[in-house]
Amino acid sequence: MRARLAVTALCLAGLWFAAPARAEDPLDAAKSVIENQISAFLKEDVDTAYSFASPKIKNVFPDKNQFFDMVRKSYEPVYQPGNYAFGRSKILSDGAVVLQEVLISGREGKDWTAVYELGRQPDGSYKINGVQMLKNTTSTGI
Repeated sequence: MRARLAVTALCLAGLWFAAPARAEDPLDAAKSVIENQISAFLKEDVDTAYSFASPKIKNVFPDKNQFFDMVRKSYEPVYQPGNYAFGRSKILSDGAVVLQEVLISGREGKDWTAVYELGRQPDGSYKINGVQMLKNTTSTGI
């Protein structure tokens, strides 16, 4: 019985003194959101792709199919990339905003730089606020 109490006391002490869990790194979170949305585009998964759009984007495109059509027509390199790699990134406002370059080889053979802006949401997750497309692959900084 004493041994069981000692083990229980040690376990509780371990929980008490354990370091608090660290929140996910903003850059890792942003890259994950971008990768997951690109994957959804490649699979034609409208619901999943739309789930990564911020409330700001959803206000402009309240219908997920409208959003998907806009991306298909105006952001073809993001919608169906050949290959892509992450470039430079920048954290602003103590992690409230993340800017992330994505270097893309489009299917038609043209190279692009997509600069994503992601915003931290009240629940701590990141959502995509917008993407700026540039016709080059040289990372010039953000």
